[in-house]
Amino acid sequence: MADSYFELLDSDERGERFRASDFVRGTWTATIQHGGPVSALLVRGLQRCERRDDTRLSRVLIDLLGPVPADGDLWVRARRDRAGRQIELLSAEMSAPGPDGAPRPVARASGWRFQTQDTVEVAGASAPPLRPRSEAVSRDMRKDWDRNYLHSVDWRWLTTPRGEQPGESWIRPEAGLVDGEAMTPLERLFAVADNANGIGTKLDIHRWTFLNSDLAVHVHRVPQGEWTGIRAETSYGPDGIGTTIGTLFDELGPVGAIQQSVLVRRRTPS
Repeated sequence: MADSYFELLDSDERGERFRASDFVRGTWTATIQHGGPVSALLVRGLQRCERRDDTRLSRVLIDLLGPVPADGDLWVRARRDRAGRQIELLSAEMSAPGPDGAPRPVARASGWRFQTQDTVEVAGASAPPLRPRSEAVSRDMRKDWDRNYLHSVDWRWLTTPRGEQPGESWIRPEAGLVDGEAMTPLERLFAVADNANGIGTKLDIHRWTFLNSDLAVHVHRVPQGEWTGIRAETSYGPDGIGTTIGTLFDELGPVGAIQQSVLVRRRTPS
């Protein structure tokens, strides 16, 4: 499992049971998971739920219900909430042991799954393209952390972090999602999409925390290739609440849009 976020152990009445590697550990604290692997594993559940080859996910909403523990077992189960010939609604839930040892929900996903059809003649998107990956710079963020999520991605910046303009980056996951499985294009996208908040922030991580509780992603085109581009900007209100809005890209152009709710808090001086 050294090169994957999760290992599939077995299945029981709670769903598929997984164990996480160190690559899931977040940057706020090593005891909880980064939102990227959590989101990708929930998307895996949505995609495998009562599969239909003539459909794909259009919108996925991830709600992080609280800290997702980085250690111990966790379970994912998915179901179809609304069946339909052209439009279906799916949901997936992740559970993990709480303080009392009993499993409780820690994250949920809902996804609209649409029937596909040939619309090549009208395909297009108006978002300005992201500059090519050849112009991006690696800032070697791994050196400042013990083994965690940052060690699982190749992260290259097109802009200076915390600049006045929207932040822009190219990111590629170097770890697999589940040991022994090939990542799907949407799993790869969601493994890094949660980083939009950090790419778009204007805040100093040493003075502020800015945790997102969700991510809503609309995908108008299935991404191609291993790299995801993100252009994002976070706006902050006067009352400790912010919002990240961004565009997701592959190397051919825009593939979708993302929004996140952000809880902003001033760090207590140590």
